[in-house]
Amino acid sequence: MATDQSGFDEGNEQEQEPEGRGVGGFAVGVIFGAFLGAGIALLFAPERGDKTRRNIRHRLRTLRDEAGDQLERAGKRTGRELLRRRRRLEASLERAASRARDAF
Repeated sequence: MATDQSGFDEGNEQEQEPEGRGVGGFAVGVIFGAFLGAGIALLFAPERGDKTRRNIRHRLRTLRDEAGDQLERAGKRTGRELLRRRRRLEASLERAASRARDAF
C-alpha cells in the first residue's frame, strides 16, 4: 500500500491522527477548562451563594408577576379586539342578508 505525504493511507481511507490529539486530548481540555472557569468564577463572585440565590428567587418572582400582568393585559386587549371584529362581522352578515332578501 502506498502512503502519500499527507498521512493519508490509500488502502485504509482513514486519516492518521498525530499522537496526543483526538477525543482524549479534547476531553482533557474540556475538563481542565471547566475547572479553570469554576475557579475564576469563585474568585470573582460578587456575593455569597445564599445571597445570590435569594436575589435570583426575588428576580424570578418579579419576572413572574410582570409576565402575569402582561398576559392579563394582552388577554383584555384580545377580548376587546375579538368583540370588535365579531360586531363588524355580524354587521356585514346583516347587510349581506338584507341585500339577498332585496334581490329575491
